[in-house]
Amino acid sequence: MTGRDIGIRKDSLGVKTCIYAFLIAGAITMALPYVWMFVTSIKPLEEIQSFPPSFVVKNPTLEPYKDLFHMVPMMRYLFNSLFVAGAITLFNVFATSLAGYAFAKHKFWGRDKLFLLFLGSLMIPWQVNIIPGFVIVKKLGWLNTYRGLIIPSMAWCAFGIFLNRQFIYSIPDDLIDAARIDGCNEFMIYRKVILPLIKPVIATLAIFTFLQQWNNFVWPLVIIHTSDMRTIPLALAVLTGQFGANFAMVMAGAVIATLPMLIVYLMFQKYIIKGIAMTGLKG
Repeated sequence: MTGRDIGIRKDSLGVKTCIYAFLIAGAITMALPYVWMFVTSIKPLEEIQSFPPSFVVKNPTLEPYKDLFHMVPMMRYLFNSLFVAGAITLFNVFATSLAGYAFAKHKFWGRDKLFLLFLGSLMIPWQVNIIPGFVIVKKLGWLNTYRGLIIPSMAWCAFGIFLNRQFIYSIPDDLIDAARIDGCNEFMIYRKVILPLIKPVIATLAIFTFLQQWNNFVWPLVIIHTSDMRTIPLALAVLTGQFGANFAMVMAGAVIATLPMLIVYLMFQKYIIKGIAMTGLKG
C-alpha cells in the first residue's frame, strides 16, 4: 500500500468521523426537548420549580397522568384524533395509489393536463381554502361532526398522487402485460402487482398524512365548538389554558399526544428505509 492510499484512507476516515459527529450532535439536539418533556411529566411540582433545572428525577411520580385522565376526557380526545387521522390516511393512501397507477400506466385524454392541474394545486396556500371550506361545511350541516373533520381533509391528495405516479412509472410494463395475459383485470393488477411493489411509498405517504392530520390544529379549531369533538391539538391548547400552572400535567398530555406518532413511525420505519435504498439503486 502506497503512501497516497494511506493518505486517502485517512482523509476518508476523517470525513466519516465529522459526518457521524454532526449527525450524533443533531440527533441529541432534537431528542433533548422530548427527553425533557417526559422527565418533566413524572416530576413532582417542587422538583419542577427547583433551580437550576435538572434531568434527574429524585422522586418520580405518575400523579400528573392520573390527574390528566381524571380531570380531562383524554380518551375521547385520543379516539377523535385516531379516528379522524386514520380515516383520512387510509382513504388518501388508497385513492392516491390508484390515481398514481392510472397516471403512470394508462393513456387517456387530458392525462398530462390533469396531472399538471394536481401539481398546480400544491402551490395554493392551505390558508386560502379555510373560508370557502367553512362556508361549504356549514351549508352541508357538517359543523362539529366527523364528516366535517374528515371529508374536506381528503382533498389533500396532490402530493400523494405525485409520489405514487413517479414511483409506479419506474415499474416495468412487462409485469403488467404478463398479468393481463394471465387474465387479471385492472384492479387485480393494482392489487397483486402494483401494490406489493409500492409498499415503501405507501408507508412514507401514510406517515406524512397521519402526522399532518394528527397535528392539524386550525381546521378543527374552525369547525369544532364542543368538548366531546375536540382532537388532541385542541385538547392540548385547552389544557394549557386551564391547567397552565400544572406543568407536569401539561407535559403528560404532550407525552401522550406524541406516542401515537412515534408508534406509527416505528411500524413503517423498515419500509421507509427500504424505499430510500430502492430509490438509490434506481438512480
